[in-house]
Amino acid sequence: MKKISTLAINGGSPAVQIPVPEWPVSGDLEASWMEGVVRSGKWSWIGPHETAFCKEYAAFTGSKYCALLANGTVTIQCALQAVGVKPGDEVIVPGLTWVATLQAALDVGANAVVVDIDPETYCISPKAIEKAITPRTKAIVPVHLYGCMCDMDAINDIAKKHNLKVVEDAAHQQGSRWRNVGAGALGNAGSFSFQQSKVLTSGEGGAITCSDEAVYETLYCLKHVGWKPNLAEPGNRYGHNYRITEMQAVLLRGGLKRLPEQLMIRERSVEMLTEGLKRAGGPLRAAKRDKRVTRQSYYAMTMHYDKSAATGIERDDYCRALSAEGFWVGGTYLPVYRSPILNLYDNTSPIPFRDKKVIQDYAGLKLPVTEKVVTEEGVLLGQVPLLGSEEYINQLLTAYKKVNDNLKEVREAAARK
Repeated sequence: MKKISTLAINGGSPAVQIPVPEWPVSGDLEASWMEGVVRSGKWSWIGPHETAFCKEYAAFTGSKYCALLANGTVTIQCALQAVGVKPGDEVIVPGLTWVATLQAALDVGANAVVVDIDPETYCISPKAIEKAITPRTKAIVPVHLYGCMCDMDAINDIAKKHNLKVVEDAAHQQGSRWRNVGAGALGNAGSFSFQQSKVLTSGEGGAITCSDEAVYETLYCLKHVGWKPNLAEPGNRYGHNYRITEMQAVLLRGGLKRLPEQLMIRERSVEMLTEGLKRAGGPLRAAKRDKRVTRQSYYAMTMHYDKSAATGIERDDYCRALSAEGFWVGGTYLPVYRSPILNLYDNTSPIPFRDKKVIQDYAGLKLPVTEKVVTEEGVLLGQVPLLGSEEYINQLLTAYKKVNDNLKEVREAAARK
């Protein structure tokens, strides 16, 4: 029989015995609605469930308008265009984000200017934004990343001072609130993703929220082959087919009904883990929550790793031992300017065809805080475990203590790999 005291990486039993919660979550309501949609033949082109969800989600975020789109990449593209970004403009984005943030700016003809991040939250640094502004700067894309929100007070102050537009990338933040204002309602437009890993999901899909009628009409034409929101007449605008299906809208409506309770569970779990990690000591700590965040939606729990508190063990080796115990953690995204799935110098990229005098040198770019977070410090626990019971969370903390009590074994296992 395997010994519980022996590390799982050395053949012992994992400390976490309770299974990870299931994801995604669905129920009889969605099944009933879905059958109705299938039998109706109304599968797309702004059906009743899509219309209803847009109203419900606009109210949920505190925005006047909401439009559903195919995914959370084209949402950023359309939002940027709708607020007035044109080819040749500069859009400021963070060095740590998913590739879509950078890609969307490039794909609408803008030049993306990548800046460093805040060392505590891993979100875009307002100071770095200010330093990067030029006469060509048109917009800022603050990315509310993992389990933290950007400093929207500072960012909106900068935008107002320099007459810039703010498009929130809130793909990780369905339900977060800053000073009790919803993510997606804090700037000129908000972009959301509903890809399967997100806390509100339809497998794929996205949404844009805003409160300006002109912005809404423009983005609607862009996403719905040039038609105005009322569909009474073409908008005489340039448009794409970025529509979502009625089946996806069903999943989103069902998920939105569960979301407030799930947000509460995740916040409770993060509070337990934050306090538990602090009591136990060791190399992991939770990112500090800004007091202006009145509700936090955790796509992941953001944590910091201190190598010196683990007797010099590298972060990835420590995470490997902790994950083997059932406390599944990992690192962050790679720097967006160095992502292997976004080869910025491939002949399918716009970069080789842009003027080198006006575009950032991504190949030579090094952002010190981003680099440190990616290679040494950043640790994430995904949103699904955060839906676990209190007993499950306590088992995660038991796993943490077990690894910390056996750091010598962790070091020896790392040397053998």
